[in-house]
Amino acid sequence: MKSGSIVIDSFESKILKNNPLGDPALRNFPVYLPHSYYSVKKKYPVVYLLTGFTGRGMMALNESFLNENIHERLDRLISKEIMTEMIVVIPDCITKYGGSQYANSKATGRYEDYVKSELVNYIDNNYRTIRSSRSRAVMGKSSGGYGAVMLAMKNPDVFGLMCSTAGDMCFEYCYYPDFAKFIAQIESYGNGHKAVSNFIKKELNYKQPKPKSFHNILNVIGMSSCYSPNPNGIESKGYNFDLPFDISTGELNESVFNRWLRKDPVNLVKKYKINLQKLKLIFIDAGKKDEFNLNVGARIFVKKLKENEINYLHEEFDNGHFNIQYRYDRVFEIISKYIISQN
Repeated sequence: MKSGSIVIDSFESKILKNNPLGDPALRNFPVYLPHSYYSVKKKYPVVYLLTGFTGRGMMALNESFLNENIHERLDRLISKEIMTEMIVVIPDCITKYGGSQYANSKATGRYEDYVKSELVNYIDNNYRTIRSSRSRAVMGKSSGGYGAVMLAMKNPDVFGLMCSTAGDMCFEYCYYPDFAKFIAQIESYGNGHKAVSNFIKKELNYKQPKPKSFHNILNVIGMSSCYSPNPNGIESKGYNFDLPFDISTGELNESVFNRWLRKDPVNLVKKYKINLQKLKLIFIDAGKKDEFNLNVGARIFVKKLKENEINYLHEEFDNGHFNIQYRYDRVFEIISKYIISQN
């Protein structure tokens, strides 16, 4: 089997420096270089693989029983000629609140700018890449899928190919069901806004074990920090974002939730129609049993693509949301058919 190389690279971001949460500006991230990189002096297409919520690039290298890590997967796919040789970059865009959604937010930092500008420029300047959007893809699962959709939709001159596996979309279905659970769960940390502030202080650390409610509370906090930031909230509430519901009753705050909906991919197709038409590949993928209803979101999204005469590929598979990294096989196979591999 042809074996590629993993380079653990890093640089200190000017964009992420002094971000609102005090997260590090120096980020380590893996870069996969195909087998021929050191023996053949040619340039390669690049794929940016975005991890999901609470994930970072280095975690893709983890080894586990009966599962490939990303290094092993890419070696196999290239050796079996399922995918073409590419450079694969797996960024670190995690935040204190669990994730950035790869978006610019006054509560977390400018992660869209970090990826599309700084990171892409760094990779192009330090590796032999084909510097063209038609040779640069962005893909991801879950929050990484959301990031892939948004980055390509808004920046087709940077990312010419976009693939989303179970990406966050149709927020009424994928997030709304968790709001009522949050109200009951957060009360173990106190009353009202103080409870949220206490959770952030008590649980966002290395102390274990975490309560069963941890992920749902963190997810609502993480999404709020990305979709409805409020820097002034630090003084009035003890945290720098707005929740999309009343902290005591759970009643939906339509004004705040509408801010979320303005960042929902299903509501942005018409706005970014021209950009989407420029993309060389749009591949939308989701499991039929997705626990967050992201298969439904995907169906709505591609329906709107069709209505706006935007080309796309859409597939569903017989599974849920978790442990579906095997779908990367299909994603890399499809990217290989559309990405430009020659200068």
